[in-house]
Amino acid sequence: MKNTYFDLIEQSYYFPQEGFDLRDNYLTFHGVSLKYLIEKHGTPFRFIYLPKIGDQIKKTRNLFNRAINNNAYNGKYHFCYCTKCNHFFHVIQEALKHNVNLETSSSFDIDLILNLYKKKLIDKSRIIIHNGYKTDGYLEKIVRLQEMGFENSIVVLDSVNELRRLIKVNTKEKIKVGIRMAITEEPQSAYHTSRLGIPPNEIINFFKEYIKDNDKVELKMLHFFVDSGIKDAIYYWTEFQKAVKLYTELKKESETLDSLNLGGGFPIRNHLGFEYNYEYMINEIITNIKDACTKEDIPDPNIYTEFGKYTVGEAGAIIFEVLEQKQQNDTETWYLINNSLMNTIPDAWSIHEKFILLPVNKWNNEYGRVNIGGISCDHSDYYNSEDLNQEILLPRYDAEEEKKEPLYLGFFHTGAYQDSISGYGGIKHCLIPAPKHVIIDRDEKGNIVDYVYREEQSVDEMFHILGYNK
Repeated sequence: MKNTYFDLIEQSYYFPQEGFDLRDNYLTFHGVSLKYLIEKHGTPFRFIYLPKIGDQIKKTRNLFNRAINNNAYNGKYHFCYCTKCNHFFHVIQEALKHNVNLETSSSFDIDLILNLYKKKLIDKSRIIIHNGYKTDGYLEKIVRLQEMGFENSIVVLDSVNELRRLIKVNTKEKIKVGIRMAITEEPQSAYHTSRLGIPPNEIINFFKEYIKDNDKVELKMLHFFVDSGIKDAIYYWTEFQKAVKLYTELKKESETLDSLNLGGGFPIRNHLGFEYNYEYMINEIITNIKDACTKEDIPDPNIYTEFGKYTVGEAGAIIFEVLEQKQQNDTETWYLINNSLMNTIPDAWSIHEKFILLPVNKWNNEYGRVNIGGISCDHSDYYNSEDLNQEILLPRYDAEEEKKEPLYLGFFHTGAYQDSISGYGGIKHCLIPAPKHVIIDRDEKGNIVDYVYREEQSVDEMFHILGYNK
């Protein structure tokens, strides 16, 4: 009996499944032939499949609107995309095709908003949520947006001091503000209360003393953010209920408050056995808010979500070639790939994030346990466990087969944060270049369109940054 890699996957999961299938024994991603991409672009390369972004936005919006209708909920739902998750123009442009609102987190994010406005991709009615610590420069740019006529710009206050500095900068317009509620962190956290936001037991007094009769600001939103995301767990529901209760209390004090920002994101698939009932979670959220508002006889708030990773994470992937096999002892086999994992998927070693890892070819080979190593000199440059199985199982092959065709590996659902964390276009560990960047879209007839956004990083580009070419 031959235990092939295909047998392993077919017996362990539902396969084919959304986004993944085989064509002539080669893996495809959303119907895109990875064999074709490898032959055309070589390896390594990262790519973003733009249509997946729109799919995620439409799915979430439909589920929220369905839950709103089913519960006779009177507030509206607003989908916001977090620019920090993936700042590339082609990504944000694709999201804006689906009429998303935007969330900013730093001073330069405002310049990004102005650039989009100049390109006529947004107008002054677009909802812009301003999160993050507000430096004076950040606040000044936000106020400039207000003065330009961005009527739905909302500053989410992170502290009492932030309001004082905002009022000092703003001398003309009444500014819409939100208040961020500091959450209690999970038990395993290194600290008890988030440094972000204002403690919930201080928010009512903060509003009464500094906002209620202040003609410079108008309260519109209560914001809370659970870093681990929206999950069906006691911890999440505890913080959620705390925020809903605070909203009902705050609404009784504020006529202008009309929005609850859920913050935090939905999880994305990080293994083939991933299960998450998005419809159930959304319906529970709407039902709980509705029940609380009915009980307290207050209007249902507008609901905001800030989805970054959920929006773009599943659209991205990175393809590598295995350069060499190394048998280091009786039980440990290493597959060395043609780039650095630390550089290309820094989430994997910095916060131990897991991704869907699959071979592109050799699915009919027998399989075995392996470790994957990058080509840098750092001992941390490896990947050796999956989120579900706690080990990596991949096709085996011999030297003769390697001469005919190397093994190609894909890390999937890497579209969020990797480029931001690794510093796209900057200096890489061991001067290993950033891989080629490919964009994949579909034309009006549904045909694949792919093109190179940026070639593999060159020596001259790195030397210029380092000062050798000056």
